[in-house]
Amino acid sequence: MRLSKYAAIDIGSNAVRLLVSNVIEQKNKPTIFTKNAMVRVPIRLGQDTFGHGSIGMPNQKRMIDAMHSFKLLMGVHGVSHYMACATSALREAKNGKQLIKRIRKETEVSVQLIDGKREAEIIAMTDLYNVVKPHKSYLFVDVGGGSTELTLIRQGENIASKSFKIGTVRLLNKMVQDSELEKYKNWIATNTKSLSRISVVGSGGTINKVFKMTGRKIGKPLSFMLLSEQYEYLKKRTQKELMVDLELNPDRADIIVPAVQIYLTAMKYSGSNKIYVPKVGLADGIIKLLYKELH
Repeated sequence: MRLSKYAAIDIGSNAVRLLVSNVIEQKNKPTIFTKNAMVRVPIRLGQDTFGHGSIGMPNQKRMIDAMHSFKLLMGVHGVSHYMACATSALREAKNGKQLIKRIRKETEVSVQLIDGKREAEIIAMTDLYNVVKPHKSYLFVDVGGGSTELTLIRQGENIASKSFKIGTVRLLNKMVQDSELEKYKNWIATNTKSLSRISVVGSGGTINKVFKMTGRKIGKPLSFMLLSEQYEYLKKRTQKELMVDLELNPDRADIIVPAVQIYLTAMKYSGSNKIYVPKVGLADGIIKLLYKELH
C-alpha cells in the first residue's frame, strides 16, 4: 500500500476552497480517495467581476493572503501534488490573468483558468457516478456563483453538456439576462424531451446544505415537492433568521434561495421528480484529474 496526499484549490465566484485528499494505492485494487481536510474562505470574486468587470484591490489582497495560507497548509499536510483551478469570476474579469500572474509571483501557486465545458467535465470525474444506474438517464446540475454547468448522461454515457451564465451571485445581484434564463430552460426541455423518467443530480455547496436541512439519509433523493416546500420556507425567512435559526454562514444565507430556484427550474423543465445530492464538487474532480494526469 502507498499513501500520498493531493490537494485541489477551487477558486469560485462565491468562495475559494482547499481540499486535501488521501490517495491510497493498493496492489491489484482500485485506488481509494478520502477527504483529509477542507478549508473554505468566503471571497466573493463574482461580486467584483459581474458588477464592475474586474477584481478590486481588497479582494486581490484577500486572494493573495488565501493562497499564501493554502501554500503553508499544503506544506504542513505533506501534500505531494496540487492543482488550482479558477472558474467564471476570474475567467471573465478584465484583470483575471494579471491577478493569476501576481498570485504565481507572490505565492508560487500556479492557477489554471478553466471554461464552463471543462468545469463540467471535471465535475463528472467525481463520485457522482456512484449514484447513477447504468440503464437510466440523468441531468447533472452544478450551480456555482457565476455559472451553472449541465451534463446529460444516458445509459452511463455523456451525451451533451452546456454552461450557462446563471449563478447564485449573478442572480442575487440581478445580473442574469432573461434571454439566458430562456436558453437554460429551452436547452433542458429540448435535450431531455426524448428521455423518459430522468432524474437530476445536483452538486454544489448550497444544495448539500439544503439536503442536510431536510434530514434525508445520504443516497436518498429529494422529491420536487419537498424541494419546492424548502424553497417556499427559505424564501419567507430574512437573512438574519437564516443565519441565526438555520446557522447558515452570511455568504450562504443570501444565495440559498436563488440556488434552489436554479435546481427547481432544471427539475421542472426536464420533467424530473427526483434530485440526488452526492457530497462532491469541483475540488473532488480536480483530485481525480490530477491523479489521472500523473498516472
